[in-house]
Amino acid sequence: MASTSVSRTVPASPEEVWNLIGGFHALPDWLPYIPESVSEQGGGARRLTNADGEVIVEQMTAYSRQERFYSYAILRAPFPVTGYLSTLRVHAVPGRPEEAEVQWDGRFVPDGVSDEEAEALFTGIYRDGLDALDATVRAH
Repeated sequence: MASTSVSRTVPASPEEVWNLIGGFHALPDWLPYIPESVSEQGGGARRLTNADGEVIVEQMTAYSRQERFYSYAILRAPFPVTGYLSTLRVHAVPGRPEEAEVQWDGRFVPDGVSDEEAEALFTGIYRDGLDALDATVRAH
């Protein structure tokens, strides 16, 4: 099993950041790579369409508004991995109430690629996503 984790500090309170990203169907609000999210299974799953028109189906596996995180599994995607599980979490930054640390991590089994190639793919996706989040927060 391979894994990766990316974190970034953004200039907004943890509550403000969670209000933007904490909805399981909120990716289009801050992630340009995902312009569309359609709720499935009564809201417990989402069908995402990426900028290239590819479909990604994900299912929520854990959620806590109080702890500001959610976890999800990929059910179908154009990625060379299986067994994908990921968590998106917002942390308070001690002594800096107007900043939040956002952590995005995942673990997965590479399928047809090396651990390093799969890790590089998701490190890039998470890093680009958190860069987009930072830009969105700064624009508001």
